[in-house]
Amino acid sequence: MASQVGSVSRRQILGLGGVGAAAVMLGTGVLGGESANAFTSRKSNPFTLGVASGDPAPDGFVLWTRLAPEPFAADGKGGMPATRVKVEYEVATDDRFRHVVRRGAAVATPELGHSVHPEIDGLAPDREYFYRFRANGEISPTGRSKTMPSAGSNPRELDFAFASCQAWQDGYFTAYDHMAAEDLDLVVHLGDYLYEYELTTNKRGVTVPEQFHTETFDLARYRLQYSLYKAEAPLQNAHASFPFIHTLDDHEVVNDWAADTVIAGRHPNPDPAAFAQRKAAAFQAFYENLPLRRAQLPSGPHIRLHRRLAYGRLADFVMIDTRGSRDIQACAYGNGTGRSTACAERFDTDRTILGPDQRQWLLDGLSSSRARWQVLGNQVPMLETDWDPGAGKDVWIDPWDGYVGDRNRILASAQDRDVRNLVVITGDRHQNYAADLKLDFNDPDSPTVASEFVGTSITSGADGADIDALGRTFLAANPHMKFYNAQRGYVRVNVNRERWRSDFRVLPYVTRPGAPISTRASFVVEDRSPGVQSA
Repeated sequence: MASQVGSVSRRQILGLGGVGAAAVMLGTGVLGGESANAFTSRKSNPFTLGVASGDPAPDGFVLWTRLAPEPFAADGKGGMPATRVKVEYEVATDDRFRHVVRRGAAVATPELGHSVHPEIDGLAPDREYFYRFRANGEISPTGRSKTMPSAGSNPRELDFAFASCQAWQDGYFTAYDHMAAEDLDLVVHLGDYLYEYELTTNKRGVTVPEQFHTETFDLARYRLQYSLYKAEAPLQNAHASFPFIHTLDDHEVVNDWAADTVIAGRHPNPDPAAFAQRKAAAFQAFYENLPLRRAQLPSGPHIRLHRRLAYGRLADFVMIDTRGSRDIQACAYGNGTGRSTACAERFDTDRTILGPDQRQWLLDGLSSSRARWQVLGNQVPMLETDWDPGAGKDVWIDPWDGYVGDRNRILASAQDRDVRNLVVITGDRHQNYAADLKLDFNDPDSPTVASEFVGTSITSGADGADIDALGRTFLAANPHMKFYNAQRGYVRVNVNRERWRSDFRVLPYVTRPGAPISTRASFVVEDRSPGVQSA
């Protein structure tokens, strides 16, 4: 069965502006590389940013690399000339490439930062493959990927990890080396792959070049920020080990953005045209630097991130976007604090975090899916997180607590439509939670209809702690929250036909390299029994 690859629409082509359809088709390998050129550089290695694969399907996946012999060049062009460069690729069943099953070429163009995204199909389902690139006489590192099981199959189990929030300035990406050593089928990244902030001083004690001393606003600067992050060896190691499924949150653009504006933080209420330009630059850099398919190609200041990926009939990964179509945050965003104790607006049923079209897409898909487990890839916590252990409510307005109507619709519909095993995986918070999702968070006896696992950051917030004052408050104020931890790391998940298991993998420190990893706690969800239980 061929991969379901989205075509490039006329609207997307027009939205690309200076990029153009030809650059897109060349970069995905749809058009040949006859017009490409060789190039010369003072540095010989064009693969300084590594290789990656993503969005696996039963018959293939998308491959990625970006040519950048000088990744920190101040103009954001990676030391590449303004010419098209042919990039050949091979896919094999063995890591020595004795049995090559696919060969082809894509063209790295300056319009897309000399990135390529060849979409591979025609492969066998549920099988491991190896891949590499060649450009200008140089061979890339070898990557490993894996196809999904066939659509009608019933796999015995699935192993994956999810991660988020990796502020470069806050620490070392050691967690990714540990992740790469796991036996996983795939990785889900839930956003804040980078942070838009300027880099002058940081917790690593490293001095960064002057070109990183400004906040990211334009395409060149976003490209530079990705280059800095992607030059990290542990991150490259993880990307080369497993296919990734990506979405974004706020910091890939700017902190706490909502649809077409920002109402708090450093740059509130920006000029709409200027903010649209900033989003267009951020989305293009996001596409250029990650293994995304043509279906995720941005159209100027718009990008489609919601999509489904099936792991046979065992699990559906349902990726959503809680930024691009939401209403602005309620109550002047907590009157400048980000929180509110008396915000009636957050209960307004007309307000949305998903947008009506995406919400309907989500509900229809949950109803029609034949998968045993519904894995909702979500950016900001869905559970209520109350700061007040007393009778009152004190909640953050940016996550689902600020959009109670949408949360109630999703959870009530999941119950009404008899959705089997809805499990939400979430990033953003720099803390680990295991929680029950209730129909009514004002009623402790309200039915539990789903489960949520919130994963901590890779580095954001620096070293963290096992439990801090906020954790003690949360556990006292939120009886549906069964676990809290504020160390760094990721969540490893094993899913079989009878149960889901989440292992919270944590590091004691990230502000220096070499931290060991351990499993702080494990929680399970039993088939047809919503809610988390200690393993």
